[in-house]
Amino acid sequence: MSERRLEIETRDGLKLVADARGDAGAPGVLFLHGGGQTRHSWGGTARILAGAGRHTVTLDMRGHGESTWCPERRYLVSDFARDMLEVIDAAFERPPAVVGASLGGVAALLGVGESPPPLPAAAVVLVDISTRIEDAGAERIASWMRSRPDGFASLDEVADAVEEYTRERRRHRNLSGLEKNVRLGADGRYRWHWDPGFMSGEGPSEIRDHARMIRAAQRLELPSLLVRGRQSDVISPEGAREFVDAAPRAEFVDVSGAGHMVAGDRNDAFTAAVRGFLDRAMPL
Repeated sequence: MSERRLEIETRDGLKLVADARGDAGAPGVLFLHGGGQTRHSWGGTARILAGAGRHTVTLDMRGHGESTWCPERRYLVSDFARDMLEVIDAAFERPPAVVGASLGGVAALLGVGESPPPLPAAAVVLVDISTRIEDAGAERIASWMRSRPDGFASLDEVADAVEEYTRERRRHRNLSGLEKNVRLGADGRYRWHWDPGFMSGEGPSEIRDHARMIRAAQRLELPSLLVRGRQSDVISPEGAREFVDAAPRAEFVDVSGAGHMVAGDRNDAFTAAVRGFLDRAMPL
């Protein structure tokens, strides 16, 4: 399956980079990664869905991967949600399904749930994010992301850091694959492929606005799916139930053997769950 590189300029002048696969006229799926990740975290799932007849677009969100860092450090969830709507307008012929993990899921929830009818998406998949998050799990992620500001001397050190964070996953054996998630600086050190300014200032602070998240979920008058990692410390079973109760047409899948990074921990089970949901919600 061939990939096409897309570059989309936002209204505030940022360049967003994405990979598109499949027939542009087919039912679409837009993938939004989590904070600190890149579009490559969705590669396996996007290739399978495109091979099954869907048009998939995996996006580097602002400040991440090859997309532009925002000079003014505008990294509120509202900024990511607005970018999502602009990408939908630019890259799809009709409303796609939006699959968002963590930060990308909140952007999808608010961007779709707060849009006036007709909604800009045909379906929404939230990956280990809900209307309520667990403080301890969220702080574990934030602390890990703030660590090692001076970077890493080698890809082996990067792999050690990933292993520390992804407790449900074995160490990466192919170190070259990690190169997509880091950038090599002029000083010869590797650093994560995202703007450190993303974690400063207000950042994606709307994630703490519980009432706003609930209202957005209640407005999701379209098929929705919450995929939780069963070992997640970010979304509890009660938090998952809250979203399912709030969203009018919600389904729920709990993936065993996976933590917060569901698509990376159990890509087989994750892809099967998403594919089955899309086949029901958006038949080919």
